Amino acid sequence: MSELKQELYNQCLDYIQKRMDAAQLAINEAQKASTDDTKSSAGDKYETGREMMQQETDRNMMQLNEANKLKVSLNKINPASVSNKAETGSVVLTDSGNFYIAVSAGILTVNNENYFAISPASPIGLRLMGQKVGFEFGLNNKTYRIIEVI
Repeated sequence: MSELKQELYNQCLDYIQKRMDAAQLAINEAQKASTDDTKSSAGDKYETGREMMQQETDRNMMQLNEANKLKVSLNKINPASVSNKAETGSVVLTDSGNFYIAVSAGILTVNNENYFAISPASPIGLRLMGQKVGFEFGLNNKTYRIIEVI
């Protein structure tokens, strides 16, 4: 089962890296567009364009910083660790879905099985943390029962 956790971990890492790469590319393009923009006779138009480029750069810098934070928190996970209770890095199988408690990365698929990559701070992550097999809880008019913690 550690192969499952390692694969989910790797998919989360890939997800974060793609977000970082996209943000960095957008930053580079905005900065290039800003430096390529030549001052025309309409000075206000030039300044407005530069300001828009700066805002775009700032927005993408925030996205890059958020992705870096995700990467730092993911790097704290040891995919080889084993526990009988749900914790960061655990795979939790319930009767209503499978969860990987790590970072919020959407649906990950391993061996044709879907796993929801969730943050420990998400509503369902908060409910799962520290719980063991057999624990039941309700969320959004749905009942979950933990079948296995890997």
